[in-house]
Amino acid sequence: MKKTFVLDTNVLLHDPQAIFKFDDNDVVIPITVIEEVDRFKKDMSEVGRNARQISRFLDDMRAKGSLSKGVPLEKGGTLRVNLWTRGNAAALPEELAGDIADNRILGAALAIHQAQNGATIFVTKDTNLRIKSDALGIPTQDYQHDKVRIDELYTGVAEITVPIATIDTFYEKGAVTPPEGKDYNALYANEYVVMRGQEDPGKSALGRHDGLKKMIVPVPRVKEGIWGIFPKNKEQAFACDALLNDDIKLVTLVGKAGTGKTLLALAAGLQKVADENIYKKLLVSRPVFPLGRDIGFLPGDIEEKLNPWMKPIFDNIELLLEINPSGKKKVERGYEELLHMGILEIEPLTYIRGRSIPHQFMIIDEAQNLTPHEMKTILTRCGENTKIILTGDPYQIDNPYVDSSSNGLTYVVEKFKEQPIAAHVTLMKGERSALAELAANLL
Repeated sequence: MKKTFVLDTNVLLHDPQAIFKFDDNDVVIPITVIEEVDRFKKDMSEVGRNARQISRFLDDMRAKGSLSKGVPLEKGGTLRVNLWTRGNAAALPEELAGDIADNRILGAALAIHQAQNGATIFVTKDTNLRIKSDALGIPTQDYQHDKVRIDELYTGVAEITVPIATIDTFYEKGAVTPPEGKDYNALYANEYVVMRGQEDPGKSALGRHDGLKKMIVPVPRVKEGIWGIFPKNKEQAFACDALLNDDIKLVTLVGKAGTGKTLLALAAGLQKVADENIYKKLLVSRPVFPLGRDIGFLPGDIEEKLNPWMKPIFDNIELLLEINPSGKKKVERGYEELLHMGILEIEPLTYIRGRSIPHQFMIIDEAQNLTPHEMKTILTRCGENTKIILTGDPYQIDNPYVDSSSNGLTYVVEKFKEQPIAAHVTLMKGERSALAELAANLL
């Protein structure tokens, strides 16, 4: 049965393409939503860009017909702008009366729902507005198009049971073909595998599924360390393999605080840039979102303004320089010397649009604070021979416009899990300190 979807402002600001993603159903935008979108159009943020984009879309649709009567969409539905009427206000209970934008949008949804005898769904990313809508008897839902169920997020690691003879063959020949009875088509390209022996679960082997060869190949041991860093668990070993493999151009590392995501990425980047000269420079960036109350504008040039936000990156680099196995720092003046030599570059994401970035090892830290659209903008900047690493924790989000299911990091993990140039690892165990691990688990 054909349905009518009434969209809230936050849906359009999150994804301007949302009006085209409801198949052959009708889409209604209350006039109050247009007013709210208009207030964001001058913002220089991603929200402002989305506001300007949805305005352009609607203006293009207006050229095809009357938005008040309905303009046909490509998939068979119609797009209509709903005007506010006294009837909308009258439909609301007394508690929701008043000139509040959310309530006017809710009133429009309720009036449409009553007129169509229930074939209406109100779509909003606002939790409280969904509660109000449900209380009024209007079917409501979150915007689901780019959502990924966080409890079902691809981990990048599979554990399988095989005969011990298969493990012996794996060690002897350096690869193993799928054993009988196991559907290896379920393994994605570059998915990491823990093989355990049927006869003795204590005997195991770590491998990576080579999507081109359709075989499981060994995960090399990091014998000399990566700038003094050695993997402390199997997930870190998998992450090191993905970071050091030049054929893998996109690596996503997900895990709670202290699991080593950023440290491993920086160590691999410094080895590839400073030691092996595979890439021209190490480019590091992270979204600018404060933890807790903001302290206001920061003085100075771009480098000085970015310094507080990049302090976690600099702390990790200083640690790498201190624990270098040679017994002394490779660069005596720390990260400042790396910046001066052109080995390290700090790039604000604000200015990445329109750039082309070839031959660089690129790290985007705290990527869970990015929207799917922002992530697309970043990934499409990658030029020839650029490797990009995305790190983050979907449970620590500071961006009010995304959540653990709709952020750019989890979106990329899910979209790229079948691609042979991508690899993903979920890091489980915290290695920063016993206190940090306990805090991450208990608090």
